[in-house]
Amino acid sequence: MTTGLYYSPRYLAHEAPGHPESPARLETAWGQLQRYGLLQDVAVAEPPPAALEDLERVHTPAHIWAVRALAADGGGWMDGDTFVAAASYEAALLAAGAAIAGTDAVLSGRQENAFALVRPPGHHALPDRAMGFCLFNNVAVAAAWARARGGAERVLVVDFDVHHGNGTQDIFYDRADVVLFSTHQFPLYPGTGRLGETGVGAGEGYSVNLPLPPGCGDAVYLRAFDEVLAPLARRWRPDLILVSAGYDAHFSDPLANMRLTVDGYVGLVERLCALARELCGGRLVALLEGGYNLGAVAASVVATCQVLAGQAPIGDPLGTPPAVPAPRAADDVLAAARELHHIS
Repeated sequence: MTTGLYYSPRYLAHEAPGHPESPARLETAWGQLQRYGLLQDVAVAEPPPAALEDLERVHTPAHIWAVRALAADGGGWMDGDTFVAAASYEAALLAAGAAIAGTDAVLSGRQENAFALVRPPGHHALPDRAMGFCLFNNVAVAAAWARARGGAERVLVVDFDVHHGNGTQDIFYDRADVVLFSTHQFPLYPGTGRLGETGVGAGEGYSVNLPLPPGCGDAVYLRAFDEVLAPLARRWRPDLILVSAGYDAHFSDPLANMRLTVDGYVGLVERLCALARELCGGRLVALLEGGYNLGAVAASVVATCQVLAGQAPIGDPLGTPPAVPAPRAADDVLAAARELHHIS
């Protein structure tokens, strides 16, 4: 069994000068993967593009056409944050395609787990529009493919990006076959992800949000996984775990105010791998979302891939932030989540 790494150099052509979601994020991470020898220790593959039918499971045809048409016209802006370059439609198809390819390899048993080093990211993309740097919702495309084509009955999506994955939540909000667990800074863009957002109809109880106050570090996140995620995952017993792996809760990130370290991310990924081994034969696929300090993103990607491949992970090259007490409000969020979701 191997770890898959899905990447295409064509992601680098998706670019807007000065934008924080830049090609340098992947270039730096790829360089560090080479430096630490990970490219020889994992199965590297360039993904095929997602098919239209795969996108249409979670996006409207009108939205897909809008992205394609803007790219064909040379590019422009979908909103004040979200750009499309001439090459962006192809890059977005390949990002969603990497999510599917990794999911297919894991569900078929060819690989135990996988990491999709992709851009543009996806977890903010709604069914009918782009937002928050995201064009198509890669993790949602993978979850819907796993349900429709991969033989998975229950999919758990874990989103530890510092921003709430509002697009993923919206897509599956009324469904009981895909569960979303999200840790995120609150208040922060996009303003969603309150504790009480738990789903509607058949999906009631299948969205689990932990809106954490600014200043939370490794200890709070690890408690969230141990005290809330782990018992919920054991209750649901998913067939597959998908991870929206954003590294912008790192203490050095310029767009947020959390205090995670690379070691903290290692702890989160180790817990996810252990849950995957316990509950679903190790089947786990992680996809890159946010993270805008280049050194932190690169080190976190390397460490994540090392954990997936069963290797000893690197430490944090950026050091550790000064020790400060965790915000007391974080205890209240964890306690409220346990009560709301009936965790004893």
